[in-house]
Amino acid sequence: MCYEKINQLNKPFAKVLFLAIVNTTIMKKLQLLVLGLLFAGSVSAQYYSPGQPRSRRHVARSQRDESVVKVGATVGLNTSNIIDANNSYRSTGTVSGFNAGLTFDAPVNYFVSFAPEVVYSQKGYFAETTDGNLTQHFNFIDVPLLAKFKLAPGFNFLVGPQLSFLVSSNATFDNGFVIANENNYNSQSNSVYIDGVVGLSVDLGRYVDLHGRYAIDLNQTTSNSTVLPNYRNQVWQFGIGLKFN
Repeated sequence: MCYEKINQLNKPFAKVLFLAIVNTTIMKKLQLLVLGLLFAGSVSAQYYSPGQPRSRRHVARSQRDESVVKVGATVGLNTSNIIDANNSYRSTGTVSGFNAGLTFDAPVNYFVSFAPEVVYSQKGYFAETTDGNLTQHFNFIDVPLLAKFKLAPGFNFLVGPQLSFLVSSNATFDNGFVIANENNYNSQSNSVYIDGVVGLSVDLGRYVDLHGRYAIDLNQTTSNSTVLPNYRNQVWQFGIGLKFN
């Protein structure tokens, strides 16, 4: 939805209706994330069954895992858009992309580990304007620096900062008659962002996990557009992780 159209919602009923739609969309995404991870958790419970006797080899391997830095890879999907830096209820339409990269897991103790990553991530937004439709894609190198907390066997909570480096961007404008594309490898706006990340992961076994995260810019980007105000990127990420050791 274009910000100009949002600003035209002067009637109290229209404003209440708009806020209700936004809140409903966010709640649906949260419900899908929680349901998906709970289902994965029920599957992983078969691997981490507390009722099964643990062999000496299993105990020795668990103790070794607590002291070894694990290296792996991750791949997944992004759903992203931007929100008004001064009003989180104002947002654009979403676009889809993918993410892929390397992961590391350095245990501190049985319950906590340091989990940095280096990930290529596609983000962007879709906006309807009075002149046409704008689709903006951003290509980032994200470096999450996450703390990983084991809430239960096979079930983890992740939180921490993230450095996002803007590599390039692509804008597509469609007014119904002409489609124009513009590539930019030297953005005039901020090229480095500091994000906040929160998420959950479920271990499906020793080498595989499913995870879902939410990330948002902590610093705003100044916009020179008459359509978009100062904004922040936000992204929902869903993926699968594979460990090499």
